[in-house]
Amino acid sequence: MWDLPSRNVVLTCSVTGAIHTPTMSQHLPITPDEIVDECVAASEAGASIVHVHVRDPETGEPTSDLELFFEVARRVSDRTDVIVQPSTGGSPTMEPEERVAVVPELEPEMCSCNMGSINYALYPLAERYDDWKHEWEADYLTETKDSIFKNSFEDLDVFLNTMRRHDTVPCLGCYDVGHLYNVRRCLDHGWLDPPIYLEFVLGIDGGIGVDPANLTHMKAVADELFGDAYSFSVIPTGTIPFPLALQSVSMGGHVRVGLEDNLYVEEGVLATSNAELVSKAVDQINSLTDREPATSAEVREFLDLKGRSQTAFS
Repeated sequence: MWDLPSRNVVLTCSVTGAIHTPTMSQHLPITPDEIVDECVAASEAGASIVHVHVRDPETGEPTSDLELFFEVARRVSDRTDVIVQPSTGGSPTMEPEERVAVVPELEPEMCSCNMGSINYALYPLAERYDDWKHEWEADYLTETKDSIFKNSFEDLDVFLNTMRRHDTVPCLGCYDVGHLYNVRRCLDHGWLDPPIYLEFVLGIDGGIGVDPANLTHMKAVADELFGDAYSFSVIPTGTIPFPLALQSVSMGGHVRVGLEDNLYVEEGVLATSNAELVSKAVDQINSLTDREPATSAEVREFLDLKGRSQTAFS
């Protein structure tokens, strides 16, 4: 098992993502400058990992531009020792080799890996807005009514073995209980080695709901499948994240917050920055639990990461 002091919490910040659009919040970082500044501020507020997507600097549309990924990762690494975790989500039209291309390009310490296909439905978000800042936004959301976020076993073979070749630790995103069984299958295939790091993603339309009972259930299934050879974090989406974050901490787990996952710091109040969400999570962990946030150095040791000097952007 990884060695992290039991009191310490891995706190990840997902700074921009590919769910929300510029119309939804003026605080959503778009340009490389904004994304870099948000990553650094989140690190200074207490995040040990920043989960990174990139966007078209002019329109805010999510993109998989490798030059933008590299620029953001390099500039963040120049300013802070936070662990930079790029996304391999890509888009439904991309081949798996394209989606995972960020790994050989950046040689990151960690990256995300989605562990199963899902009806990743964003179209209900479009019903909340009448006027859009950019023409692409409404279609981008409504088209998800008839699309599948594909992560087949053939795709997972490509993703996980590419990560292994580059000594990049996968952060295994599980959007439903069946995805945990997919992880078990990948372990059985030899595409993964224990111990593993799971993220329970709750609240995406098409996946498991965002409520305490489902977090408890995901943890119980993971216990059965993996014993003590795993650690987990929770990603509560579409809701104020802090109650489920505290539940995760109380269960021995870890936490992800950020503007990718939720735009609000409290009911009806937009978060003005990622750092605001991280700071609130830190305050609640420190004041309401007997644990405390881990440093990036502790997380590198805990997850047995290769170190920032072994990345391509260091």
